[in-house]
Amino acid sequence: MRTPLISILFFLIASVAGAAGQYLYKSGAEAANAGIWSYLLNLKLWAGVACYIAVMVLFIAAFKRGGSPAVLYPIYASTFIWAAVFGWLWYGIPIKAVNVAGMACLVLGMLLMGL
Repeated sequence: MRTPLISILFFLIASVAGAAGQYLYKSGAEAANAGIWSYLLNLKLWAGVACYIAVMVLFIAAFKRGGSPAVLYPIYASTFIWAAVFGWLWYGIPIKAVNVAGMACLVLGMLLMGL
């Protein structure tokens, strides 16, 4: 079974949304205090929830179009790469050579799983 290109694209978008959701949770948690209302009324936390809902919708859409889990889930592993990029952009967290080596291993693994 061949995985349609649109399914792959949906999973790539889902990986970006998943990484964005992680950082929205982090920044929302930093903005919250101990009160329950600071969590319930926190727009960053709700935006993170929306990102994860988008991830699930994209997963369903990709599988509905005939996507193979053996091809698609390794693509979702790129979430770790996007998280590192967002950490660098939003928090100034450096990306070291060892991190780039790990990212290269992820990409190579994604390519090998897609064969």
